[in-house]
Order: sequence, then C-alpha cells, then structure tokens
Amino acid sequence: MTNTLEISLPRKLTNQLLHLAQLSPEAEVCGLIGADASGKPVACYPVNNSAADPKRRFLLDAAEQIAAMKQMRENGESLFAIYHSHPDTPATPSATDIAEAAYPNALNLIISLNTKGVLEMRGFKIDGNSVTEAVLNLIEA
Repeated sequence: MTNTLEISLPRKLTNQLLHLAQLSPEAEVCGLIGADASGKPVACYPVNNSAADPKRRFLLDAAEQIAAMKQMRENGESLFAIYHSHPDTPATPSATDIAEAAYPNALNLIISLNTKGVLEMRGFKIDGNSVTEAVLNLIEA
C-alpha cells in the first residue's frame, strides 16, 4: 500500500488559481507556484499558454517560465507546483500531461471548469508514467 500524499494549500492561493481558470473558459491557463524555505506554497506566477491548441493542452511560454523561475529564486522560493486548467475535461492528468511532465518533484495542480458550475482542483505527482494523487487540504494562511 502506498503512502497517502497530503498537501496543504493556502485558501487565498487556491482562490487565486480558481479565479484565473474562470477568467479563461476557452483556453487552458497555466503557471507556477513558488514555496518558501519551509516548503509552504506562497506565490502564484501565471505564465502564458503558448500551445498551438490552448483549448486542449498547455505549454508554458518558455521566456515567461524562465522569468518566473528567476523571480522565485530572487524571492527565496522553490518550485512547488505547476498548475493548469482543463476547460472541458475532468481535473485528471491527460496522456499528454503525463508524457510532458518534466518536474517529478513538483505537484501538478489541475483545475476543471467542466463541473456544472463548481470548480474542481486536484493535485498529482507525476514521475514518468507513475501518477499519484495528492489529498489537498485548504488552510488559512
């Protein structure tokens, strides 16, 4: 039996991610989340989606991703998570999400808008073809 992965997310940060997804119902939004020295997620770094078909997949804009990583380092943060939305599909990793996951230590947060007015966000660790869902706990920060 595998250990359950539990992740604490500040409610304010969660609300920010859900809001960003709602602003873009026609295309996947994406970006990075930085964590402070204690590993607590503290900041959201939206990055433009440069995918050829942004309604069905995401591709972090390379220059913006580099700039966000640099800003994280300058703020003393590390990469905590990569987030993106699914406008029309559930909050589970697609085959493309799994194949293109490049940061096995980062959490992958997926926000689904395909839930009858109730946004859904789920988190996954993706390492190669291994996908582990994390239990997300909202905390006041």
